[in-house]
Amino acid sequence: MDQYYLNLLIIGGSFLLYIAIAIWARAGTTSEFYAAGRGIHPVTNGMATAADWMSAASFISMAGLIAFSGYTASAYLMGWTGGYVLLALLLAPYLRKFGSFTVPEFIGDRFYSRSARLVAVLCLVIASITYVIGQMTGVGVAFSRFLQVSNSTGLFIGAAVVFFYAVLGGMKGITYTQVAQYVVLVFAYTVPAIFISLQLTGNPIPGLGLFSTYENSGEPLLATLNQTLADLGFSSYTAQDGAPLAVLNMFLFTLTLMIGTAGLPHVIIRFFTVPKVSDARLSAGWALVFIAIVYLTAPAVGAMARLNIMDTIWPNGTQNAEAIEIDELPAWFENWQTTGLLGIEDKNGDGRLQYYDENGTPSETLGTTELAGNELVLFNPDILVLANPEIAQLPGWVIALVAAGGMAAALSTAAGLLLAISSAISHDLVKRSINPNISDSAELWWARGSMAVAVVVATYLGLNPPGFAAQTVALAFGIAAATIFPALVMGVFSRRINNVGAVSGMLTGLVFTVVYIFLHKGWFFIPGTESFPDTIEGSLFGIQSTAIGCFGALLNFVVAFVVSGRTADTPDEVKAMIENVRIPRGAGSATGH
Repeated sequence: MDQYYLNLLIIGGSFLLYIAIAIWARAGTTSEFYAAGRGIHPVTNGMATAADWMSAASFISMAGLIAFSGYTASAYLMGWTGGYVLLALLLAPYLRKFGSFTVPEFIGDRFYSRSARLVAVLCLVIASITYVIGQMTGVGVAFSRFLQVSNSTGLFIGAAVVFFYAVLGGMKGITYTQVAQYVVLVFAYTVPAIFISLQLTGNPIPGLGLFSTYENSGEPLLATLNQTLADLGFSSYTAQDGAPLAVLNMFLFTLTLMIGTAGLPHVIIRFFTVPKVSDARLSAGWALVFIAIVYLTAPAVGAMARLNIMDTIWPNGTQNAEAIEIDELPAWFENWQTTGLLGIEDKNGDGRLQYYDENGTPSETLGTTELAGNELVLFNPDILVLANPEIAQLPGWVIALVAAGGMAAALSTAAGLLLAISSAISHDLVKRSINPNISDSAELWWARGSMAVAVVVATYLGLNPPGFAAQTVALAFGIAAATIFPALVMGVFSRRINNVGAVSGMLTGLVFTVVYIFLHKGWFFIPGTESFPDTIEGSLFGIQSTAIGCFGALLNFVVAFVVSGRTADTPDEVKAMIENVRIPRGAGSATGH
């Protein structure tokens, strides 16, 4: 069967499955829409959380960043994994026991303040919209390639699909849809990795193949990759940039990802769906198991894909050899060029594709013709995982399976984010702040309407994202780290933080972090409006925008404690409520909604 129709068959089949589940699990009440009726089994919730967590950034973009940035990109793995452990141990059980439907509801009730609830809604919407831009970027990449349409058209199609099943099913429908999406994405990620590991090293386990012998050279795979990159003038794959500022930025970036993860509202609300407090811990453990399957495979996928690309362009090695003739390039080059995400240019007119680092020092023996600069002028890292089966010349059904997995990853997280946004607006803004007497059905309409608006905004911004999918997502983590995480931690573990301190802290963290990001990424991400380059050398404080969130969090904590210390003490009944939340038994009833 033609590859295009095979893609349509497998991707279309997966979409029909998601939509059927959404119809079967259609939410009929606000409790089902916001928290799936609090009846989800811990294993089911763990699987759904894993799908919610492993977004387009994880599935599509992370391995691409590792492939082209090497050791430096391991910060994504360390930060995201560490942050999830932080969330599971530090916050999830306590927030479940509190019994809220949403994160702003917890903040509003804990800090006995309507202003705190509204500020939390603002922070949640900004962080979630930034996050969902990254997901829509991934959706556009996946749809454009496998449906053979432009990137923009692919984004519009993806937005329509996610809008349909997220609006229809709410949290209940999204939960069961995410279980199906997890199954699809984990097969899609690991099956091609196993094939490629067998091809290159003979080892079927990718994580072990990464440290095995590369069969073509008889040398360790990573040593072969490092030598190839050195010959072409690129940085070593496994070496760390030891410059003090580079090390500092990597540390701060990892820290920002960790605390940002623990403050992500769309992940936190998943723990509100289980029946008991102990189930929140259990589901967190199961989610870690399911996430580990993919995260332990990602470094191997990145390294092996990079080596395959190098071998494709330099089929006889880099010493005294010539690059591949452009007419002999594999079909995947042409396929991805049509999406606008890959580009080549024969600068010296020799009919071959030279790929090396023109800013580095390629080997003197490189090639036999005059070099005029790198001729692989565009390779968007977001395409790497999706293109990986084609690069390794795997069967057509594997290519289609990866396409379905990439779309499942992007759609599952986008749906979770849209639900977090709509819940905050309909429940915390409309129901709890503007019109407390609103009926359940009217509240559901508000939820679905706000979700529709969020889809439109995310689609528009997804057409001009401020970076690759994983980089855009990293900005969202910074905003969550600077605003929501400190408020949650102080809300659970400090009786002294009062309403004024919490609001002051969140606003300080939000303004500082967002302004710093806009100064480096452009105001509202509009190209050309940035004031500083987003590089270590050119940035305002020598800190890149993706790593600034931890400073925003620090400011949040400091301002909250200082202001609380100079204003009225927390009421006794609120202190008693905090003490009760910390007792790890029983689940408090849901607060009014």
